Amino acid sequence: MLIAITGATGFIGKRFMELAAEGGHRFVVLARRDPKAPGQVRFLSWSAETRLDAEAMKGVEAVVHLAGEPVAQRWSPEVKKHILQSRVEGTRSIVDAIDLAKGAVKVFVCASAVGYYGSRGDETLAESSAPGTGYLPDVCVAWEAEADKATRLGVRVAKLRIAMVLGCEGGALKTMETPFKLGVGGVLASGDQWMPWIHLDDMARLILYALENQQVSGVLNATSPNPVRNRDFTRIYASVLHRPAILPVPAFALRMLYGEMAQIILANQRVVPEAARKFGFVFQFPDLTMALRQIYPKRLCSKTVSAVVT
Repeated sequence: MLIAITGATGFIGKRFMELAAEGGHRFVVLARRDPKAPGQVRFLSWSAETRLDAEAMKGVEAVVHLAGEPVAQRWSPEVKKHILQSRVEGTRSIVDAIDLAKGAVKVFVCASAVGYYGSRGDETLAESSAPGTGYLPDVCVAWEAEADKATRLGVRVAKLRIAMVLGCEGGALKTMETPFKLGVGGVLASGDQWMPWIHLDDMARLILYALENQQVSGVLNATSPNPVRNRDFTRIYASVLHRPAILPVPAFALRMLYGEMAQIILANQRVVPEAARKFGFVFQFPDLTMALRQIYPKRLCSKTVSAVVT
């Protein structure tokens, strides 16, 4: 099928396009720059403020919307405004374009985030759980509400609440690898907080599964079935890298370094993929040790140890 995609130049988008292109799918890429990606048929310059015309969706049967202002940065009032607007206005732009396509688009897969749930202690969080309170849950609620408007157009909508994605090419491990390699990685705050995670390949496969299977709709938690506490993540990651992890990072230090954004790092979220399993999706990497050993079979992702700028 011909798939329109935003976020094609990102960590998740690139892997998804590689996987989908192997299966014969083709792409209309909506992005700020042309990635010249596998399976790409055409490129259209796009940002959240862009209003697309009917030609943008010519021949398109499915839409994957992954773009949004990065959350992993120090938050100022202006940054928080951009994070919200990029998701709400960007999704609105895509749904408006789907409307102009007059029924050609059959399925819309839209990113969301486990930030929807807020920090909830030991509570097990499935797709039916209520949203949390605060800035990030409010962003996710508004974001998903825009995606849901596509259902009024007769489009099947799947919203993926994405957890921490693990892979060499980007995401959390790209930031974490250097301090752990240098032996200065450690538990964050108490280490008791639950961390939902998903292997990059499972993330890409779940997007494709949502596109190709007509029974899939609504919210899916894009997480491994086995979230872990931070102390266990730290221990397993250090073990896979054959490095010590003995320097804990106190919560106050994270708040000093990252400001309000530290709430993401300290969030306690025991999120499970109840819906994905109900729809028959099978995770290739449900276990953290298995996932990290696949990512680091013999060496670190980076060839040399260098400073990582986020």
